[in-house]
Amino acid sequence: MVDSAVPPTRPGRRPGPPVTRERILRAARDQFAHKGFDHTTIRSIASEAGVDSALVHHYFGTKQRLLIEAIALPMDPTSIIGTFASVPVDELGEALARTVIGIWDSPHQPAVVAAVRSALTGGRERLLRSFLLEVALRDIVPRVDSPPGTGELRVALVASQMAGLFLTRHLLGVKALGALSTDEAARLIAPTLQRYLTGPLD
Repeated sequence: MVDSAVPPTRPGRRPGPPVTRERILRAARDQFAHKGFDHTTIRSIASEAGVDSALVHHYFGTKQRLLIEAIALPMDPTSIIGTFASVPVDELGEALARTVIGIWDSPHQPAVVAAVRSALTGGRERLLRSFLLEVALRDIVPRVDSPPGTGELRVALVASQMAGLFLTRHLLGVKALGALSTDEAARLIAPTLQRYLTGPLD
């Protein structure tokens, strides 16, 4: 069993002129949302923002870090994503459920809800999709790709289940779900996640 833990807050932002940083972030949000993570480059973001590529690297480091900043998550998810690599495949459902729901129910909850609500109401749904499927869950795909060619579908099903739970529990405020403790919610949803990851799809 994997215990959920409150992740550390993300490191402080690198100093830089606010106007320049915001221009880069606007360009990044636009390109990640329309082209996806893989087809967006630091060079293309820099070009749209009217700055040098080196400046984007200076302020944000990697493209992954820029995507995280663009979504405005309140913690550094890379420190969480890395922990799944050591979890056995047959325990991934529980690990995902306990870790993700643990974050939702942590002191970070108001900021997470605000970030998701902002993306959904601001027409940046594809930005969230890029983060979920192309960054957060990407490394799980090859681990659950059995039979070959099903990995992306399996991960997409997991994302749909978690997104639906988040929507109904935290945005729509469905009382029966909101009343569940972190452990209860994780215990109920983990088997479904595991079935999506390793069970039959026919």
